[in-house]
Amino acid sequence: MKIDVERNDLLRVMSRAQSIVERRTTIPILSNILIEAHDNKVSCRTTDLDIEIIDILEATIEGSGAVTVNANTLYEIVRKLKEGARLNLHYDQQKGRLELRSGRSSFSLATLSKDDFPMMASSEYECNFSIPSNNLRRLLEKSKFAMSSEETRYYLNGVYLHCSEEDGKKVLRAVATDGHRLARIDCDLPDTADQIPGVIIPRKTVGEVRSILDGIEERIAVSVSPNKIRFSNSGTTITSKVIDGTFPDYSRVIPKENKNRMEVDADEFSKAVDRVSTVSLDKARAVKLILSEDKLLLSVNSPESGAANEELIVAYSDEKIEIGFNAKYLQELASQVEKENAVFFFKSSGDPALMQEGKDDSAIYVVMPMRV
Repeated sequence: MKIDVERNDLLRVMSRAQSIVERRTTIPILSNILIEAHDNKVSCRTTDLDIEIIDILEATIEGSGAVTVNANTLYEIVRKLKEGARLNLHYDQQKGRLELRSGRSSFSLATLSKDDFPMMASSEYECNFSIPSNNLRRLLEKSKFAMSSEETRYYLNGVYLHCSEEDGKKVLRAVATDGHRLARIDCDLPDTADQIPGVIIPRKTVGEVRSILDGIEERIAVSVSPNKIRFSNSGTTITSKVIDGTFPDYSRVIPKENKNRMEVDADEFSKAVDRVSTVSLDKARAVKLILSEDKLLLSVNSPESGAANEELIVAYSDEKIEIGFNAKYLQELASQVEKENAVFFFKSSGDPALMQEGKDDSAIYVVMPMRV
């Protein structure tokens, strides 16, 4: 195998690869990337047995073949080479080494047999559809912050993607929750997506898929089975196992009777929460919201470090409410608002609050209160 490739193109692929491979694995081949050159294209494949990524690389092929090499080592070499440099990779089968040359630099890297590289078993996908990249980006970006990281509740460690119905219309829905906050995001249902089995996309996969969506406008091909999900665009294919578990009935925790409505500038609200919570030394950093006629008082009282108050002008005309929340959760909710004001709906000091952006209920968020 002999290929000539531009440094930035290979660096883009290796950046993704080194985030997938297992560095402390008892199976050495899982630390490697499989580079294959044939049919006028170069494909780079990495896997950790739960997720597999294949990137198609633009390169000049001078000899076909395949080789596996340590992904992190190759990434570090490519990262440290000059911007815009050309790299020549040549696999010497007799020596069992991958020779890399760029300018006056040369490297000889150990390899492992391509025959030992694990391939993710093919799956019969019962649902196939395509979705605009901006729709998929929105589903994942606006829900991922609410994923859980607790291993004991593994079925919450991802985004639940499924078909649902809202106001008599079918939608493609992404839901994430950790038991303290919840995000539910809807978009128009793509053609043939109504057959999608509800699947939980793992946290790691959500991050990798998000990384390929930035800066592109093409449609993404999605294939789903009860055990796997695959995302493909013109240059990258991500195949992942889904979480083997049952996502809880999230509809039960979405408030239906919250009538007390507060509208506030999301950026001002987030900054005010950040300022007053500075005095709190507690890990939870609780902030009390005191709502009265067109006024919101943010209050923090920490016996060890001090107290802080800040007043905001808001649109509010309902009954007076005092309710506490984790400051970090409030800031995360506010950060999801992009165009209009944040609109909060409250019931009482002991009930969860609901937030949405203006009148848009295609993205709603729920946050549980705290005692303060």
